[in-house]
Amino acid sequence: MTEGGFAFLRDELHHLKGTERPAVIKAIADAREHGDLGENAEYHAAKEKQSFIEGRIAELEDKVSRAEVIDLSKISGTDIKFGATIQLVDDDTDEVHTYQIVGSDESDVKKGLLSITSPLARALIGKKVDDSIEVITPNGGKAYTVQEVRYV
Repeated sequence: MTEGGFAFLRDELHHLKGTERPAVIKAIADAREHGDLGENAEYHAAKEKQSFIEGRIAELEDKVSRAEVIDLSKISGTDIKFGATIQLVDDDTDEVHTYQIVGSDESDVKKGLLSITSPLARALIGKKVDDSIEVITPNGGKAYTVQEVRYV
């Protein structure tokens, strides 16, 4: 993953451990004071939230511990690989799209961050400027031409 993606996961983990976990522990304690736990909706909701938070913490700790952070400043070249920012032209509509190929945990197509595991990114890997690609999408096939490849 990129440095930015790693920082995002690390920040979320810090927030869950430092803010969300203590808040839900307090909510459980407050709900216990209201009496019968069997019929206490606040208690059950807090326990469910605690379960979600603890699961997400475990998931994030695993991802952060196994993360391979790629220094994008050390990547260069003319062919498309992880970290590349690509400008594509839709062959049908002449629309220009710009994407950066990133790890799956940091992808967000609306922000132009394309997961390395997506069909479009897999089709782009190894291509160069002026290469054409075809990708099968849920709406049918799409054809693109690589207009620009750059590295930050």
